[in-house]
Amino acid sequence: MTVHASALALYALAAAAEIAGCFAFWAWLRLDRSPLWLLPGMAALALFAWALTRVDSDFAGRAYAAYGGVYIAASLLWLWLAEGQAPNRWDLAGAALCLAGAAVILAGASARA
Repeated sequence: MTVHASALALYALAAAAEIAGCFAFWAWLRLDRSPLWLLPGMAALALFAWALTRVDSDFAGRAYAAYGGVYIAASLLWLWLAEGQAPNRWDLAGAALCLAGAAVILAGASARA
């Protein structure tokens, strides 16, 4: 498996959809928003699942593991852009470690191919 721009785009799409879908549930349960928030939330979660299955990988678990690093970085971006809370240096250091781990997973998968 080689990492292509399309895989990175799919990971980014999956992260945005997962975060948006989960936030819809957060808004309903924690921010007292209307249960109607769940409709686009569930659609976003379906898009997340679809996008993640489009990543070219021999094994689902490896695709999910690499996605984890992208998800963490995207969550901190959401924290900053949608919630108005800038990530601190510990957040950024943790995200960098996770992205490095994702890169190691993807590089290892490419090396075995």
